[in-house]
Amino acid sequence: MAATESMRFTVEGAGDVPALLLRPAKARWLLVLAHGAGAGMRHPFLEALAEELARVSVATLRYQFPYMEQRRHVPDAPSVLTATVEAAVQAGAKTAPELPLLAGGKSLGGRMTSTGAAEGKLEGVRGLVFFGFPLHPPKRPGTKRAEHLRKVKQSMLFLQGTRDDLADLNLLRPICEELGERATLHVIEGADHSFHVLKKSGKTEEGVRRELAETVAAWAGKGWPTRAEV
Repeated sequence: MAATESMRFTVEGAGDVPALLLRPAKARWLLVLAHGAGAGMRHPFLEALAEELARVSVATLRYQFPYMEQRRHVPDAPSVLTATVEAAVQAGAKTAPELPLLAGGKSLGGRMTSTGAAEGKLEGVRGLVFFGFPLHPPKRPGTKRAEHLRKVKQSMLFLQGTRDDLADLNLLRPICEELGERATLHVIEGADHSFHVLKKSGKTEEGVRRELAETVAAWAGKGWPTRAEV
């Protein structure tokens, strides 16, 4: 396994933030990967996920949002979060210009990535990957958080668990259907929002992470329109 490389990039108006690049020797894609609301880029789930992705030739660039780096509990304003996503994507493109670029994240990180894409900020990104898209708050089902997805031009991969209390699949499935060929929904039976599974499911969390990584690689391997065609 390749070593993880530390780097930094600047977010306009918010200062420098750190990032971690894990690039396998035979990388075929680079996924710029944002963390969720309550845990940073070194969270064990993201660490293990990055390793699984590396095994299937997906390099990752994980990074911190400013509030997390400054040890604040409340996330930055959406404008700062999307500016961070944009800066991270630019850093990824400079770091590995020869690799097709993907962007996404866990929960909040994924939603802010799609928001940036909807605002036209993610130039050069070929596809978006959501590890648990947070469609609504727990026990408050709704679809308002998905309204911006209509403006996203890139292909999107939704990786969702059947026990995810932040995404009622009865609401998410029709959204993906409405998005048409741009959206792919992959459902992981028994997984919650953090991709934890119950012992009685017969699955392991390592196996779930492997499934996530393999699904990303298979989806990316199908290819998408070039930037000019999007």
